[in-house]
Amino acid sequence: MQKSRSLLLVTASNPQCQLFIDYLHHQLESPVAVLPPGSEWKPKELHPTLVLLDVDHLSDDQMQKWHARAMEDERLSLAAFNLRDEDHAVETLSALHLQGIFYRSDSLEMICKGLQSLADGELWMSRSLMTRMISFLRRQQLNSYRPVCGLTHRELEIIGLLGSGASNGEIADRLFVSEHTVKSHLYNIFRKIDVHNRIQAVNWARQNLGIPPPADLGRRRRETSHHRGPG
Repeated sequence: MQKSRSLLLVTASNPQCQLFIDYLHHQLESPVAVLPPGSEWKPKELHPTLVLLDVDHLSDDQMQKWHARAMEDERLSLAAFNLRDEDHAVETLSALHLQGIFYRSDSLEMICKGLQSLADGELWMSRSLMTRMISFLRRQQLNSYRPVCGLTHRELEIIGLLGSGASNGEIADRLFVSEHTVKSHLYNIFRKIDVHNRIQAVNWARQNLGIPPPADLGRRRRETSHHRGPG
């Protein structure tokens, strides 16, 4: 693995995990750290990091938070491991922007090979999986031009902003409306598409609308923080 890139393994810490970390460190000759799910990560150095997410130990909400963080920080790239099969991989890829996919059945040697490819800036997933994802994305593009479940244009804007991890306040600021208005729109969206929370709404939108997160939201956050005065 590239000397300037480190590996962060987000999983439950246990003796088996430590053996895995020791093996990766020895084979890749690169720093390997472990972070328990739900813990806050504060990188000590500003260099590229490959984050390997253990789907067996992370909730959908935790996975989405990593996705939102990677969308804002180009130094981070995400991969997932312990996927059951290709169907599970398609489901996961439809909700998260991942560079690599590793299955439970993959050998340690195969995992190291994949991590090295990811460190070199390549994708790591099977050709059949990529073919299925291309077909999936084409269907998303077609669906994005069709009215779905009676969602209004403003509701489509809001559900798109949810995909970036934006809070109600950030959505209100972006659309120049009150937080109360945003909450009302979210209530109507959840009712129309029959979901119960933000994570379900984001997954539904990615699977049915193909709405990408707004590209400038992260920049807008940084500019707002930079220009905001004390207090």
